[in-house]
Formats: sequence, C-alpha cells, structure tokens
Amino acid sequence: MAILRRDFLQTSAALASGLFVPGSRFALAGDSNPPPRIKVGQIGVSHGHANKIGVYRKSDDYEVIGIVEPNLQLRAKAEKNPAFQGVKWITMEELLGTPGLQAVLIETPIRDLLPNARVCLEAGKHVHIDKPAGDNLDEFKQVLELAEQKQLLVQMGFMYRYNPGVVMLREFLQQGWLGEIFELHTVMSKSVGPDERKALAEYPGGTMFELGCHLIDLVVKLLGVPEKVTPFPRHSASVPDGLLDNMLAVFEYPRATASVRTSVIEIEGGERRHLTVCGTEGTFHIQPLDNPSVKVSLSQPRGKYVKGTQHVELPKYARYVADARDMAGIIRGDKKSDYSPGHDLAVQTAVFQACGLPLSAKG
Repeated sequence: MAILRRDFLQTSAALASGLFVPGSRFALAGDSNPPPRIKVGQIGVSHGHANKIGVYRKSDDYEVIGIVEPNLQLRAKAEKNPAFQGVKWITMEELLGTPGLQAVLIETPIRDLLPNARVCLEAGKHVHIDKPAGDNLDEFKQVLELAEQKQLLVQMGFMYRYNPGVVMLREFLQQGWLGEIFELHTVMSKSVGPDERKALAEYPGGTMFELGCHLIDLVVKLLGVPEKVTPFPRHSASVPDGLLDNMLAVFEYPRATASVRTSVIEIEGGERRHLTVCGTEGTFHIQPLDNPSVKVSLSQPRGKYVKGTQHVELPKYARYVADARDMAGIIRGDKKSDYSPGHDLAVQTAVFQACGLPLSAKG
C-alpha cells in the first residue's frame, strides 16, 4: 500500500479510526450520495474473534443480514454479548439465499473454517476467513484456487494488518529509511486459564498456530517468503495437558533473520506484544501492538524525523475496522487487495513450518 510521507499522519489516523482505505469509496454518515451498502452475513460465533460482527453492524458500508449458528448453546451464550444483541439468527439456506448477498464472515471453529468458506465461494460470495486458515494446507490451496477461478475475494482475519504502527513501518521500509534490514523480532503472548488451554490443545500447532499466525502474517509481508523456518516448540507450564504453550520460530533470509515468540503463560503478556525491525540505518519498535506506540532510532534525518531516537504516539487502534473498510473498497471495485492469494498461502505455509507441522495431509 503506497502512502506518501506527507500524507502519513493523516492516513494512519484515518486507518486507525476506520475512516479511510486507499483508493476506496466508502459510506459516511450524512453523505448525499453514498455507495450502496454491502450485504454481509456471518457463519458461526465460536471463534475467538467472532464478535467482530459488531464492527460491520456499526459500519455505514454494510448491511448485516444475519448470523448462522446451529448450536443453540453457542447461540444462547452469544446473545449475552453486546456485539450480537438484536442480530437476526438465520439458517445457512436463508443466508445464502438472500438476494444481493455479497460477502460472508466465517467465524466457526478452525476445523470448520475452510469447508464453510468453500460453500460460500461456490455460491458466489466473497469471504472473510478468520485465522489461522484451517488445519489442512492442501485444502486452503483449493479454497484459494476456487476463489481465483470465480474472481472472488478471500480476506484473512489477521488483526494487525492495518495497525497504524505497522502502516508507519511499511512506509519507512518503502522509503528505505531503515537501510538494509538484518533483524526482525516479534512477540505475542498472554496468560490463559484451563478452559482456553484445552481449546488451544485441540490443534497440534500450539500457541504458534493460533497466536503466532498474526505475527507470521507481518513477517512475510515485511520480509517476504523465508528460505527456511526452524521451530522450537516447548511445553513449559506444569499443567500436564500437552499444550505447546511456549514457542519460538526462527525465519531465515539471505541477509536477515526473524524471530517469532508466542506463549500463553506470560503474566500481562499483552503489554509486551511488540514488533522490532532493525536495519543498517535505523531501528523501528512498536509496543504494545494492540495500542501501538512507536520508538524509532535513525542514523540521519529522514523527512520530518530527526537523527537519533524519538517516540511517536499513534491514534487508538480498533481491530478490524480498517479491514472492513478495505473489504468494502475491494468488493466495490475501487481498489485491489493489499494481500494476494500468494501472500496468504505463503503465510499459512510458514505457520505450519513454524509449528513443526507437515505441509501435506499425507505427511
């Protein structure tokens, strides 16, 4: 996403508030000639990020048709969440049969993400698939191929893509202000209880599979496809559940290395979530990722930034608001996706490698 330096602060602020996606026409309250609202629905409420439907319900870009959730216990629990209150509960047949439906958010358990995405794509709908992209790499390839054949969008639900700190970092890299990159380090951890540990242990990739995928999406976007990925999986807690709860992966590039760490046993881990990129001309540090603040050190003045170390305060970041705006722009044909199917496949491949999982279902 090309962003000129002089426009950066205005752009990053708008991205954080969800008011801007480059190249797109979007609906604004009071607009005398707003674009038509995009009809969207959701399948599932069991994914940890399923309450993002609240973003779409508040958006002037979307008309939320309803949510499909056949599990009555999950539905009853969701109805107590403000994001779901007042929503219309419908069947899959009702959703896909809605005249003018254009997009579907897939928020099921991980094992059901890709089968539901395939059904929606076959029905001619764009899809937003939450993370990670299923537990079968071959199946994800098939889903991406189907979307390309039908000229439909697959948007992945990685939550830091339009983080204003990440947007700023990408602009620095495009300008070459950090010189030649030789190191990237990123961490995403938290502390969870027994119930969440049990849910995480359902998949063999441990914390790298569910949490680390967000970071790997950033690594691949910033540095490209790695030459080699080496996993260092660990079970560190004294809880005998087998969960790989403390994980590290090292990504190798011709002139750089990247490390990704993720655990679910770090007290106040959210505050230490960070991304650091080191180059021969500067270092860029974002922390915490969920409420980003930037510290940048430069070998010489760059644009409005001075030589030495400076802190940059950024707008409050709201997850998924800018992603929803981006999807609207793509569906309306106002812009191309900033994330290609090739990128998404490279990310999921690297996720499997970072977890130590076989790339083929046949092993």
